[in-house]
Formats: sequence, C-alpha cells, structure tokens
Amino acid sequence: MRLPLPMRLDHVNCFALDEDDGWTVVDTGFDTARSRAEWEAILSGPLAGRPVRRLIATHYHPDHIGLAGWFQARGAELVTTRTSWLLARMMVLDEQPLPLPETVAFWRGAGMEAGLLARRSAERPFNFCDVVHPLPLGYRRIREGGTIRIGGRTWIIRCGDGHAPEHATFWSLDDDLVLGGDQLLPSISANLGVYATEPLADPVADWMASCARFATHAEERHLVLPGHKLPFTGLPLRLRQMVENHEGALDRLMAHLEVPRTAAGCFLPLFKREIGGAEHGMALVEAVAHLNHLLHKGAVTRSRGADGAWMWQRAGS
Repeated sequence: MRLPLPMRLDHVNCFALDEDDGWTVVDTGFDTARSRAEWEAILSGPLAGRPVRRLIATHYHPDHIGLAGWFQARGAELVTTRTSWLLARMMVLDEQPLPLPETVAFWRGAGMEAGLLARRSAERPFNFCDVVHPLPLGYRRIREGGTIRIGGRTWIIRCGDGHAPEHATFWSLDDDLVLGGDQLLPSISANLGVYATEPLADPVADWMASCARFATHAEERHLVLPGHKLPFTGLPLRLRQMVENHEGALDRLMAHLEVPRTAAGCFLPLFKREIGGAEHGMALVEAVAHLNHLLHKGAVTRSRGADGAWMWQRAGS
C-alpha cells in the first residue's frame, strides 16, 4: 500500500502480510484524516475485512509509526525496537506551542538566516502529536539478530543506524524478500540529521557503518521492499552507492570549507542545488550531520561567530 504524505516525498510504502486469520501490517503513514480514510478503504477492500493482528514499525519516524496507536486501539499488537518505541512515545507526549530555547539556539548556531530564524521562533513547530496517534502503554520488543514469523516466513532482524537509531530491517530466511524501511532505499538518500537533542551526533558514521554491516548479508537475489519508491534488486551495488553518495558529498564539502562557512552556507556543495521553502529544515540538519562527521575525524575546525553561528573551516586552512 502507498499512503499519502503532505510533502515533497509524497508517499510512504506500507505492507500487509497474510497470517491466515488476519494480517501483519508493516508501517502506517501519518495519522491524518486522509490516511485513516485510505486505511478504512484498504481494510474493507484489499484486506477483505480481516483484522490487523499485528503492526510492525520499522522505526520511530511519524510516517512509519503515525497510526500505530490507531491500530492498537483496534486490537493490534505493536512490534518494534525498544529505541523506536521509547523515542516515539516520548515525542508524541512532548507537545510544544513554540520552539524550545535549545532548538532556537541550535538553529542560530547552524547559521539560519535572521529573518527566517525570527519567523520560525514565533511559529508552532512540528510536533509528533500533530501526525502521530496517541501511543498506549505496551509493545513487543524486537532486536538485532532475533527472528520473527511474519506471513508464513521466518525473518531475521538486522538493525541499522544513522537515519533512525535501531531501525529494524527484516530478511526472509525462506525466500528472497527483504523489508528495508528507510534503511534500504532504491534511488533516494535517507535523511541523516542532527538536532538540538544531540547536537554533536555523527549519524553519517552510523549510516556508513550500518551499510558495511548490511553488505556482508546482501545478495543479488534479494528483492527489497523499501519504505519509499519502488521495490528493487541489486542490493550489494545499492549499498555501495549509498556510501559513495556521502563520501562524494564530504569531498565537495571539504573543498567548500577552504574559507569559513556556516552549516546553512553548505547546501550547494552537499545537495548540488539550491534549497528553499519546506526543504530548508531537512537540509539544515543534514548539513550539520556532515560537518559533525568531518569534525569528529579532525578534518575541520569550528569557531563561534559574534552572531552565535558556528563557522566551519577545513583544518589547516
């Protein structure tokens, strides 16, 4: 099933696996009136009115766990990793009418333009509860290396990091299927972002390490069912491409940092195009992620400017 999203990436893929007496559903889309209507049509149509017994969330992001609580209220069991459940539960309870001071300071440190900073500081920020159904207490934990029966198959659980911590992927031991979530995507790069919650995080290193681990299991025969875009084969090559995508971005960024730059001043070398509008926030957190990676490697230095923005520069320049 392809559920709608109100953004440039306008869909999320969800999957239903037949359990004879009902269904296991993997990922859900946002909790919106449109998504709920889509699901009602799916449940009464393609799923033939049989109940969803179990809801598996690959990771805690709202387009994947947004309707988990809605399915739980209908009797489904929620299955996910501990980190995913804790983060989703925490964030859905953390409603803020205005950005927190720490978030505003993070935006300022990243070099957000003064007018945009003033406007966003006075606006209601994105809150999980805007698009994630309330999550009741209780879930079943899955973890790295475990197995699970879904849809008549036994799957081994392999977790990745970088896009989301402890993101679960599922590799069938009975055939060639892999449920990849956002960890294994065919033609787009998963967002690797740094936020005020952990401003010195290095998700780029986490992502590359995850790709290296997955590469030891990936085979040409695998058919990956991803969280966005179309199913694909050629997973060994795709994993190399995902790493090379970030290595190329880091090389361009190093050349750009011959002179001091803010994170907001690094969009063009990172993304090879101008960034504006709704994409700005995602680009900003990804720019900080790549700069942090270079900082942890000792390849760049940073110093705080008079306006509070961090200025980044290639070490030795």
